[in-house]
Amino acid sequence: MYKIGIDVGGTNTDAVILDEHHQVIAKVKAPTSSDVESGIYEALERILQEADIPASRISSVMLGTTHATNAIIERNRLAKIACVRICLPAGTSVEPMFTWDQSLRDAAGDTYYYIHGGCESNGRPLAQTTLDRAECEQVLYDIEAKGIESIAVTSIFSPVLSGFEKQFAEWAYEILGANFPVTLSSEIGSLGLLERENSAALNAALVQVASAVSNGLEMALKRYGIEAQIFFAQNDGTLMTLEYAKKYPILTIGSGPTNSIRGAAELSGLKECIICDIGGTTTDIGILVNGFPRESSVAVSIGGVRTNFRMPDIISIGIGGGSIVRQTENGITVGPDSVGYHIVRESIAFGGDTLTATDCLLASGKAKIDHPDCDRTRLAQIPEQVWQQAIDSINNKIQIAVDQIKTSAHDMPVVLVGGGAILIPGEMDGASEVIRPEHSGCANALGAAIAQVSGDIDKMFSMAGRHRQDVLEEAKQEAIQKAIIAGADPDTVELIDLEELPMAYVTSEFVRIKAKAAGQMKKMMNTL
Repeated sequence: MYKIGIDVGGTNTDAVILDEHHQVIAKVKAPTSSDVESGIYEALERILQEADIPASRISSVMLGTTHATNAIIERNRLAKIACVRICLPAGTSVEPMFTWDQSLRDAAGDTYYYIHGGCESNGRPLAQTTLDRAECEQVLYDIEAKGIESIAVTSIFSPVLSGFEKQFAEWAYEILGANFPVTLSSEIGSLGLLERENSAALNAALVQVASAVSNGLEMALKRYGIEAQIFFAQNDGTLMTLEYAKKYPILTIGSGPTNSIRGAAELSGLKECIICDIGGTTTDIGILVNGFPRESSVAVSIGGVRTNFRMPDIISIGIGGGSIVRQTENGITVGPDSVGYHIVRESIAFGGDTLTATDCLLASGKAKIDHPDCDRTRLAQIPEQVWQQAIDSINNKIQIAVDQIKTSAHDMPVVLVGGGAILIPGEMDGASEVIRPEHSGCANALGAAIAQVSGDIDKMFSMAGRHRQDVLEEAKQEAIQKAIIAGADPDTVELIDLEELPMAYVTSEFVRIKAKAAGQMKKMMNTL
């Protein structure tokens, strides 16, 4: 049996087909289209033609997509949302979506409600132990009357006590329908009310985008006669099922770089290294710890909104194969703008009139591209000092970013992947070795195809009257259960990370625990 990995980047949509031993059977690159879907369908059609294998032999398809990111940045295709904050009689000083700019409020709506409930950091209720049904019904009927399409529910200290959010969701399903989208902040974000509320609100706004992409991919597979499981890549380097992705679309944001990191790990065989993914528009630098991308420990801004859900620790710089090179009064500049997927039409080597980073490297003679439209003789007019300064600038910026991602002064292996990896033809300062593995150009799609399914938690636990090991075991089992719900085979799930963090400003009986578990895809194991 075979599986297909697809990764949508800013320049190219990559696809690979792997056999059961993770060997690459076929790989293609298709230009990313403005509507994204067309690029996916083209990549899918071409990879099937190239591999020439029966559709019935495809058991699973994994997609890493930028749909969610694009929807937020473009303020497009977002659902009309309502934020429900369970906080009264406190928690009203800063209103929900306070930091959102007007364009995002116009796209997703700015409806919000306060209701009684929530708890303090020790789990003690702020008002009563349960929600007021009449108060909640009034809110839900008003949401229905306003034509709201999705709800984000956030309760004060819900990582400690999530019962208020779950109770409100149950009543929302009763009144608005069992399939009405309801996002609970405790299932996405961590401590920090406003950032967690923002994370839940963005997720609520994205549910229709996720549904449209899922349905489109299902229809495309059906058109080619493929009856396969569909998985979406998450931003921690693992997979989630189609239904899970529809419920938590925000977890796909940032999945592109993590796909590359996981793919680079598979191709290089390393578990501790720095990954440098050079694409057509940007270069993403991440670090691999115990085989998985390191998670960012700080709040992350998405589309101008500050959030606190898990994101990979990635440094992105505007350097890629399509980066535009200019001569200015202050010298040569490279990027951050790029010709993107128009590189085969606009760059000088391909007959265009825009000088790009790829042109400069080809002019130096340190790389060559096997493409029928690429003619290196067109670059003879470029002065040596121009392409040399451009290459020096590219190397300098990438090496600075590699140094920034390190947590120690020691040299580490650096794995170069991505279609733009030819921009670094030699060695790098700060690298113990520079590895350019075979199939590095499709590491992102390969990373999506080989990923495992995971579950994680980040919440506070009370240690009052309990043994520490019992609390850790409870956290471990919660993470394992989430991995199984996300589609992992129970027999293969194992704990891969467990972190116990002390908390400031709360009593010593509370501790914050982060746990992560991962395993192989459930039905895939049975099929192979």
